[in-house]
Amino acid sequence: MDYNEIEMAHSRGNGNGFKSADDTIIEARPSQDNRSRPKPRLERYLGFFPMLAFAATLQASWEAIGASMAAGLVNGGPVVLIYGLMLAIVGSLGIALSLAELASITPIAGAQYHWTYDLAPFAPRYLSFIQGWVTMFSSWANVATSPFLVGTQIQALVIQNHPEYVRKSWHATLIIWAVLLVPLAVNIYARRLLSSVEVIGGIIHILFFPAVLVTLIVLGSRNSSEFVWTYFENSASGWQNDGVIWSVGLLTAVYTLGGVDGVVHMAEEVKDAPRIIPRSMVYSVLINGFVALGFTIGLMYTMGSLTDALNTPTDYPILEIFYAATKSNAASSGLMMMLVLPGVVALFNGLASVTRLTWAFARDEGLPYSSFFAYVSPRYKIPFRALLLVTIITVLLALINIGSTTAFNALLSLTTLGQYISYLIPIIFLLVKRLRAPQEIRWGSFRLRWWGAPINIFAIVYGVYIIIFLPFPPNYPVTAENMNYAAPVFLAVLLFANIDWLVRGGKRWQGPMVKVRPE
Repeated sequence: MDYNEIEMAHSRGNGNGFKSADDTIIEARPSQDNRSRPKPRLERYLGFFPMLAFAATLQASWEAIGASMAAGLVNGGPVVLIYGLMLAIVGSLGIALSLAELASITPIAGAQYHWTYDLAPFAPRYLSFIQGWVTMFSSWANVATSPFLVGTQIQALVIQNHPEYVRKSWHATLIIWAVLLVPLAVNIYARRLLSSVEVIGGIIHILFFPAVLVTLIVLGSRNSSEFVWTYFENSASGWQNDGVIWSVGLLTAVYTLGGVDGVVHMAEEVKDAPRIIPRSMVYSVLINGFVALGFTIGLMYTMGSLTDALNTPTDYPILEIFYAATKSNAASSGLMMMLVLPGVVALFNGLASVTRLTWAFARDEGLPYSSFFAYVSPRYKIPFRALLLVTIITVLLALINIGSTTAFNALLSLTTLGQYISYLIPIIFLLVKRLRAPQEIRWGSFRLRWWGAPINIFAIVYGVYIIIFLPFPPNYPVTAENMNYAAPVFLAVLLFANIDWLVRGGKRWQGPMVKVRPE
């Protein structure tokens, strides 16, 4: 197929089906008053390697294992962390492959809500509008996750080196704000350095992995193969059912390989996006899955006492493991910084990606005051106001942590649940279209062909399984402190989106207001 001869547009906009393109530009689709208005565009200047590094560091898989392993150690231990990660790799790959097909067909910053509009067999305006809000809320929460983890890791380092320090929740909030400053400044003032920043971040992500792992292998104590491959921890979390324990513990691995859509939201700044974006998504899952699994296996062999790791005053078992191996605060702090630094790069990427998603939703008139937030700065050549909006939202979310860490964690828990729901909706619609009217799909350069339907079905089954257990609390009995508020927060988002639809969206939202065609 010659992509340079194809114009992409909404199937309901031009009657020509769901089409694909190569180097693409954005044009206005006639709005509800039949007037086409010029839509702001972004400059295409990013290639394959920066985008592969972008996707890989955005997930930061082995670093995320180190940061979030406590929940997996409590619910299942080594068996869940290792075998659960194997399942998560296969499941995430199925989702990435399914979304990669969609990204090859329509590589656009709006991604999920755009695909939903094009593929929905009924009520495309309503479904795409709700999808847009769900994707944005979960993405905003996801941006707040990185500085929170980095901030609390810095607090953990202070506790490790200064036991007299008394941790306060407002300290974490101040650190979150401080951590935000660097990615914000880079996003504003160093846009043209994005390619170099991404490649450097990818190199750090890969090189720090063997540096940390080799240190643990050389200096750490040795656990038996029986412990690593067969020990199932089912007495620490309070849950009695082994299946529930396994499923709740699996969420550590699921979180580690989340965010596969992040690179898609950068599509309008990528050269040859229909080819580069899908491959970046798939390759990043494979790379991150490989290093995360290797790191987890090595960690289980060298972690020493499971009880000591879980009882650390820092709340980060990985830091206790580093100290047990090195017997040095300085060395363990240095190893911990190898997790923190890629986390800062991941925050830079997340802020950039979610800014583009927010800008795209505003450009398509989904946000209140859309014309204001759809602005692209001619000086910085970025969606400047959308970037400030995402940053302000993160700052405000961090304020919640001062009053209640539980309430703040409730917002963060929305991240993975909202992401997976936003993935499943277009995958389900793609499968329906693939089975009912495959002739209407004009595929992009990345195509699963006859593997498509089986992979879509597997991705849907895996995603539904994950969504069922994502809202489960990590500990039992459930209290107000340990409750997982993902489901109530998600329902609140749905309620907000539906109210906005009734008040404003139903009148103004006409679906994505752009079409994409080759340059």
